[in-house]
Amino acid sequence: MKTPFQNFCDKAVSLDPAVRFVGIADGEGNLVATSERKGLKPIMTPEERAQYAITAATRQYTRLRWEYLLGKICYACSFYAKLIRATIPISHENGRLVYVVLMSFDVKSGDKVHGIIMKKVLPLVKRSKAGFMKRA
Repeated sequence: MKTPFQNFCDKAVSLDPAVRFVGIADGEGNLVATSERKGLKPIMTPEERAQYAITAATRQYTRLRWEYLLGKICYACSFYAKLIRATIPISHENGRLVYVVLMSFDVKSGDKVHGIIMKKVLPLVKRSKAGFMKRA
């Protein structure tokens, strides 16, 4: 039986053809589930993805520190030459990071990424958050 994390990743990767990869890491950066677009030739190895997840969780802690001043963070995005990466923090109401959603998109979809995240991914995160928190 699939975990709620795996179900989330599988749903999220199918939300839009521009989505390449979706993963969820815990607050320490350990990947708990991943999914990638069918037929995709991954750019990163599984080991590199694991290292990236740790780095992404660390960066989210830094960003969460500034929420009291700047407001709640929705997501962070980096545009690379070969792909676009986005991270979405899932945190307790007190601001403690619990999970991080890791995503990658095709670089040619750059102008659509914000809309995909705001209109498709964040609503899925919102619907899934209660189930994730039960496992935290």
